[in-house]
Amino acid sequence: MNDQAKRIQKPRCFLLYALAPAGMSASEANRILNSFIGDASLPLAIFHDHFIGQPGGVVIFFVETPQERDALLAQKHLDGWHVEIQPLIFSHSPSAFDEQIAFTLRAYRGVNWETLQQEKRPVFGDPGREAETAQEE
Repeated sequence: MNDQAKRIQKPRCFLLYALAPAGMSASEANRILNSFIGDASLPLAIFHDHFIGQPGGVVIFFVETPQERDALLAQKHLDGWHVEIQPLIFSHSPSAFDEQIAFTLRAYRGVNWETLQQEKRPVFGDPGREAETAQEE
């Protein structure tokens, strides 16, 4: 665990990276992760996704208060998992997280975030099945 996370006082987003214990099925890991992000006693989850290849996932939480920070750091949903939690610098609110996406695309790739949001890209495979198996369809 990042000891610096324990000292964060101001509102900001935190990135949580979690790998399920060896032997846990992808479907069980996804069920646990989804239950975790839906827990109203924890900070607001503004983004999540599951991993292909190894059950687990990533979550971005918006942590407004030291009490929310402490609840996130003390969560028990992911006991036995490998969990890393890192506070983010520029993403100090959900809208700032969105702006950081736009800034990164614009500044480093010359791409407009709003344009990308309007693109209709084809879906390959079955994302629901991928979530259940942690394998690309």
